[in-house]
Amino acid sequence: MSLINVKNLYVEYLADKGILGKKTSVHAVNGVTLEIKQGEIIAVAGESGCGKSTLAKAIMKLEKIKHGEISFDGKNIHSMNKKELKEFRKKVQMIFQNPYSSLDPKMKIIDTLKEPLVINTKLSNQEITQIIQEKLEMVGLDKSCLELYPHEFSGGQRQRIAIARALVLNPDFIIADEPVSALDVSIQAQIINLIKELKEKCNITFLLITHDMSVIKYLADRVAVMYLGEIVELGNTLSIFNNPKHPYTKALLNAVPNFNKKLQANMLKGELPSPENLPSGCKFHTRCPNFMPICECNIPPVTALTERHNVKCFLYSNKE
Repeated sequence: MSLINVKNLYVEYLADKGILGKKTSVHAVNGVTLEIKQGEIIAVAGESGCGKSTLAKAIMKLEKIKHGEISFDGKNIHSMNKKELKEFRKKVQMIFQNPYSSLDPKMKIIDTLKEPLVINTKLSNQEITQIIQEKLEMVGLDKSCLELYPHEFSGGQRQRIAIARALVLNPDFIIADEPVSALDVSIQAQIINLIKELKEKCNITFLLITHDMSVIKYLADRVAVMYLGEIVELGNTLSIFNNPKHPYTKALLNAVPNFNKKLQANMLKGELPSPENLPSGCKFHTRCPNFMPICECNIPPVTALTERHNVKCFLYSNKE
């Protein structure tokens, strides 16, 4: 059963360019179609600037879309009325990358955790306090932290508090945008394990935004690989890691340090092209080790390799 359906989504920004202030279009998301199933962790992988976070913000209805449709539990989020949108906001939450900036430094932890409940429910103070204590326990903290301020905690503890804040409204769907990249390596594993436990215990659906392939391998059920606003490969995690097909996916996996063997030769070359001036044809052709003339002028179709694995590449478009 699908919880989120994204169909042919386009998101563009208008940015100033040059001293004359001329506006130019930044093509952040380009025709993304993605189904997110209830109870799964799906990861979106790719380099910085590929459109991962913009996709997440569009799903949260924090970015205007140019074209396409996003539905939550069968309802188009862009046709929701005020009441429906408020319910949507309660069911969809976000864990941000940096726990140092995502918590208000002037608010005590109890006020940070209480605020969503005060705004969105009519619960009594006693009921609110009980919920807050339950969520703190779920993330490995206790009530002794409630009267403290964010600066009195470590980075890992702050991220646990941020996760508790996302949980207080009992959401169905959480977007975790680089949830461990700002943390010490020794703490990252604890937060990763916590996210996995929450998914299993609470049946929460997660969209994981990250460029860390090792985190994806451990956490995700499925992986969507993005390049310049497009999903170029999509499949279950085991299939993507054991049998990657798109040259970009292979390059991402080969960039992960492996101390048991030398890295393979097809590493990424050059920088990600500017989304203001997208390459023609296949967006990856300017960096692809398998470049063919057809790639420069034509957009590759999405080819289903199996029922759960598809790729957008001419290398497989004529194969059954």
